[in-house]
Parts: sequence; structure tokens; C-alpha cells
Amino acid sequence: MVGAASSIVLWLAGPLAGQPPSAPPTTSPSIPVAKAVETPAIGYSAVHVDGPFVAMTFDDGPSEKLTPELLDILAQHHIHATFFVIGRNVVEHPEILRRAVREGHEIGNHSWSHPAFGKMRDESVRAELQKTDDAIRTAIGVRPVLMRPPYGSITARQKKWINSEFGYRIILWDVDPLDWKRPGPAVVTSRIVRETRPGSIILSHDIHPGTIKAMPDTFDQLQAKGFKFVTISELIAMGKPMPPKEPGTEGLKPVSSPSVMPIPQQVPGASPVPGLANP
Repeated sequence: MVGAASSIVLWLAGPLAGQPPSAPPTTSPSIPVAKAVETPAIGYSAVHVDGPFVAMTFDDGPSEKLTPELLDILAQHHIHATFFVIGRNVVEHPEILRRAVREGHEIGNHSWSHPAFGKMRDESVRAELQKTDDAIRTAIGVRPVLMRPPYGSITARQKKWINSEFGYRIILWDVDPLDWKRPGPAVVTSRIVRETRPGSIILSHDIHPGTIKAMPDTFDQLQAKGFKFVTISELIAMGKPMPPKEPGTEGLKPVSSPSVMPIPQQVPGASPVPGLANP
């Protein structure tokens, strides 16, 4: 105990004897800085990818006659596509949806009756989505994770609450052959082949005979150019950050951007909507 007491006295005696105390730290302890985390996008019209990957999408089915024909063509070309389906068609033809999933295709919600969401109240939009969500889950056993608004009609506010409530990513497009105007198979093929770029989301409809007839040549030509087909979810998973803009290009608009929204269009067979063009 004497030794310990002597040590304490000597330790205290340093400052008292005129020895300067240890200087306080001149720098504050380092504070960890949180790294910026890129927030996943809610909506996409195309995806920036490193490679020749594109997504083929088909809307408004399933069609009792045409969708099985399209599935045969996709199988022959070893292509996986994404189908944005109408809920009331799913209820009528659940077996077609089950076949599509078995063969590796992805299913997305395209509403129950194809209205323009941008002109609707939230509760009506919610009912359209929920009924179709339920129909898809009943048919294939899982919920969809993607949604495409009919006509591309959707507000920024709707995107946010739909993503928050349903967990959907909102999928638009950057290649539109206007096949709903029925221009003929050759024109549909030409437009798709001319406009497709790496990361493109290609819009078509599996309810028009001319579209189905256009697909073999469309797939052949795109594959000959080196394009590889993936589902929407696979394309999103491949997404890369956009490269920094070159000096002097700040005012230029990107060729494709998740925020780009195409002009709403009327689809044959759908109920006329005020303010939307009738084909």
C-alpha cells in the first residue's frame, strides 16, 4: 500500500512541481462520414447497362389465341419477355399466365380494365391495381413487382404512393412501334429494329395479329445485331450509374431516362378516354 501511495503522490507531483501537463488533443476524434447511397429508381423507361441487353414487353393480354402463338415464337428464339397483363383477361385465361411463368417470362400489373390512371382518384386506381394483383397471385402463386400504367398515364404523386403501397416499380418504355395502329408487320419490325438501343424497354401488344406476325423477323434482326433479351427485373438488376456529363452537354437531354414519360396513347379495344387520342 505504501508503494501504491507513493506512486499516486509522484503522479500528482508532476504538475505541482512546475512540469507542464500533457497538452490536450489538437484534433477532434474522427467522425465517420456516411457514404451517399444511390436510391433505387421508382420508374424506368430504359436502363443504362453495360452490354447489348434489352427487354421485350407485351401489353394487354393474355389473349386466348395470340399469346400462346407468341409464347411459341419466344421459345423458338430462346427469349424471355415481360407481360403486362389486364386483370380481367387473367381471370379468363389463368392457364396462359401459368405457361408463361413456367417458360421463364415475367408478369407485371397493367390494371384491371385499362383506364387512364392520371385522370382518376386514388381509390379507383388502388382498386384497379389490387384486383389485378389478386388475380395474378391466384393464377401463378406470387405477386407482381412491376406495374405499367395504361397509356403511360400516371402522375409523379401517383408513382410515389403506388410504389409505397404496392412495392411496384413503374415501367414505361423508350421504343414504341405504334403497333396498336396496326401499320403492318414489316413496319412494326422496322420501327423496333431502328429505335432499339442497349438498355431499351420495347413496347408491343400481344392482342394484335400483326404484332405477332412481326415478331419472328424482329427477333431475328435484333439478335443479328447482337442484342440479348432479358426480363425487366433482370435489366434493372444490370443497371449502371450514368457516366458524368461532358463539359458543355449539361443542357442536353439524355436519350433515355427513367423520368421520361411518353405521350399517353389510346389502345384499340380499350374504353375511350377523354383527352386521349383515338386510333
